[in-house]
Amino acid sequence: MRTKLFGRLFALLCCLLASTAMAQTKASLEKARVIYSAIGASQSSIWIPYEAGIFRKHGLDLELLYVGGGGRAAQVVQSGEVPIGMFTGGSVVSANLAGGDLVTIASGMNVIPFFLIARPEIRGIEDLKGKKIGISRFGSATDFALRYAEEKWPHKRGQDFAVIQMGGMPEMMAGLKSRALEAAMLNAEFAILARREGFKELADIVALGLNFPTSAINSTRSYIQRNENTVRKFIRGFVEGNHFLKTQRGFSIDVLKKYLKNEDRGFLNSVYDLYCLQYIPKVPYPSPEALRTVLAQMGEKDPKAAAAQPEQFIDSRFFQELEKDGFIQRLWQ
Repeated sequence: MRTKLFGRLFALLCCLLASTAMAQTKASLEKARVIYSAIGASQSSIWIPYEAGIFRKHGLDLELLYVGGGGRAAQVVQSGEVPIGMFTGGSVVSANLAGGDLVTIASGMNVIPFFLIARPEIRGIEDLKGKKIGISRFGSATDFALRYAEEKWPHKRGQDFAVIQMGGMPEMMAGLKSRALEAAMLNAEFAILARREGFKELADIVALGLNFPTSAINSTRSYIQRNENTVRKFIRGFVEGNHFLKTQRGFSIDVLKKYLKNEDRGFLNSVYDLYCLQYIPKVPYPSPEALRTVLAQMGEKDPKAAAAQPEQFIDSRFFQELEKDGFIQRLWQ
């Protein structure tokens, strides 16, 4: 009888100690808010470590929020409402040239994952003469990608083909199907679907070698000055997250299924192969080369951009620390 009573008391004590330990662990986590700016696999490197609990491992209890559009997300971070965000590095440059203090602290993706997709009867670029090509909006990433591709073509917009604003990816896909467009600049996800329906790939913008800060991890210099250790914890989790998503395929695909709201495993595997294995960098160093592309583009109209250097918009201290203590090397050994 005493033995049973002792056993029950011991089990109860263990439960109480475990509950106390869990409560202390939860209380010791620092809360932080982070935003992402698109419902697309370009945001995978924030979604996957968040869902895997990697930021908690490094002492952060994140609240992950969606704010649609890079420009709007940049405004939210600049305002201080949310201190860290994933959005295009081009918004960081624009904000700084206007007097803001946004700064890039890590890379999300330094390629533009777009494909020029055409109707089946279009055999090559030469067949686009006199035709209509769809983009989302003038000045958008789709427009920039098309302009970059055009530099290598004999045909030019306006005189040889028309560029039509369609609003978004679903509208461009519908335009191809209805013959309102002969070609469209689609992201990787919609390009996968378009190929399944018999449409033809004319150009892979990533393969053309364009280095562009499509998604980056950004904060403000003022926030980093006040909360350097918080940012340090976040970067450690983000870097480990890149290792996790590249080595844990099954879990990562389940996360993509959740955020993309798509049950098609074939589609999800194709998205994983493109984004997680190809487009997202192994180690997400902030990229001067990607920002240099933005400055060159903006410098055609803005003398301040033409005179600027990409390093002005980067804070690389956290990666220097990770290199010094061997954190990155240990992850990939």
